[in-house]
Amino acid sequence: MHKPKKIALSLPQISEQDAASVTEALRANWVTSGGPFVAKFETKLKETLNTSRSIIALNSGTAALHLALTLAGVKRDDLVLCQTMSYVASANPIQYLGARPIFIDSEQDTFNLSPNDLKTALEGCLEKGKLPAALIVVHSYGIPCKIEEIAKIARHYKIPLIEDAAEALGSMYKNKSCALFGDYGILSFNGNKIITTGGGGALICKSAEDAQRARHLASQSKISQAGFEHDAVGFNYMMPGLNAALGISQLKALNSHIEAKRNTHFFYKEVIAQIPGVELFEVPDDSYYSNYWLSCIQLNSQLLKNKSAEGLRQFLQQHKIESRFLWKPLHLQGIYENQEYYGGDVAENLWKSGLCLPSGSGLTAFDLNRIKDALLDYFFN
Repeated sequence: MHKPKKIALSLPQISEQDAASVTEALRANWVTSGGPFVAKFETKLKETLNTSRSIIALNSGTAALHLALTLAGVKRDDLVLCQTMSYVASANPIQYLGARPIFIDSEQDTFNLSPNDLKTALEGCLEKGKLPAALIVVHSYGIPCKIEEIAKIARHYKIPLIEDAAEALGSMYKNKSCALFGDYGILSFNGNKIITTGGGGALICKSAEDAQRARHLASQSKISQAGFEHDAVGFNYMMPGLNAALGISQLKALNSHIEAKRNTHFFYKEVIAQIPGVELFEVPDDSYYSNYWLSCIQLNSQLLKNKSAEGLRQFLQQHKIESRFLWKPLHLQGIYENQEYYGGDVAENLWKSGLCLPSGSGLTAFDLNRIKDALLDYFFN
């Protein structure tokens, strides 16, 4: 009997055109950091986002976030506000600088940072006589946060806003691309993202001066092309040409990848509508446009007495279908549990009752129907 293949959570889609682009970079001998392929990739990103802001292609989204915090002036013992429901890479660069994260809960409309809890956190900081040096907000799973409201609060308190759009390339709020509302924007092109450069990321700077400094710091703060002279402690963060060559080709398929992920989301919407007690993560209204990088569901434990996210995960695994829990809130992680936290239990409940379903842009109709059958089988049989 033929065994079904595993359906992965989100595999990259690598085409023959992608391979040809990488081969072109190899033949041109542009395999290390910088060079024409990196410059072209940065230009194509600006065109994709429809922005005149400077974009620096780097070797990871984490590197971009580290540089953004550095440019924002974050120093040892400073406070940095950070969304708790996110991958740990959103918070780790705060620690790189010796600063202290303060975690903020989510709200139920977008499942992202709560503006109300943000205000409470800022009031708490003011009472202690020390405003945060920066704010990191995340567009989780490709769903834009309440970015306009959050940006207004950040401006009021004169706090640099860092927009972690690692999962949100192609997502928009009021027809403006995510990553362009803050002082700094972060993108990621890791293997599971909507387009990939293998490993890689980008930093978007509102200020041209910041962009120039970021590029300098990312290339070991070198001041002499003829010799090895440096004027600051820099980093080896620039994107290699090979990665950029892949990214140039992948960007051509961005719209088709977004369309595939959105079609998968709407397929799940029809399935989930048949299951009482299960909710699919969606944008709250037409102001938000999501790439639906990952389609996620939340189970209502009160309505589903004998069903759970862990039970569903195991059931899908038995059917060779990969799923994963939502991000475990950072304030509940052992490495961060002693940090300050503002909010209730929204993010914690999302983690305990939520699951990410397969959302790769290469899913076939056969794959989707396998997932549908497994979901209905778990909840009704």
